[in-house]
Amino acid sequence: MAWDTEATRRRLREAALVEFAAHGLEGTTVGAIAARAGVNKERLYSYFGDKQALWDLVLSTELERLAAGVQLTGAGLDDIGEFAGATFDYHATHPELGRLLQWEGLQDGPPAQEMARTAHYREKVARFTAAQRDGRIDGGLDPAHLVFALIALAAWWQTVPQLAGMITGAGPDDEQERARRRQFVVEAARRLAAPPRVR
Repeated sequence: MAWDTEATRRRLREAALVEFAAHGLEGTTVGAIAARAGVNKERLYSYFGDKQALWDLVLSTELERLAAGVQLTGAGLDDIGEFAGATFDYHATHPELGRLLQWEGLQDGPPAQEMARTAHYREKVARFTAAQRDGRIDGGLDPAHLVFALIALAAWWQTVPQLAGMITGAGPDDEQERARRRQFVVEAARRLAAPPRVR
């Protein structure tokens, strides 16, 4: 019987996502990933090289999925609100991404795919800068800070769900509360970016 290489690679990537989200790069072992995948750890080395390479691949893949799932189609107030809402939705359904990013921030060394990621976010900053010149959003805000604030506004609910629960009195599985949070994120993003005369 032929070995299904792609299925094995997929199982290892999925197992690595779970382990890395729970324990970070340093707290995860190759043995734990292989055991979760039901695969000999030698296959992990054969397919991915080492744990660091697998970490980079897992995080990069998750960020590519985020970029594909959350589009900033324009830079008007409605676009910004929908960008924040879509970012909220993505993080709500993929909470492991926030944990991976937290672990990445705690470790030494450069971020995974730093140049490509920087270019991706700087493109959003450039769009916001152009929208400021056109008077569509508040020109008094630093556009880079605005991009960061919108992502934080949308993602932090899932990054620290215990804090969100303590403040709101509702857990992350409460669908009505999730809808209220999303509505708040969209409206807060629009208000934050609105030119003073629109507020």
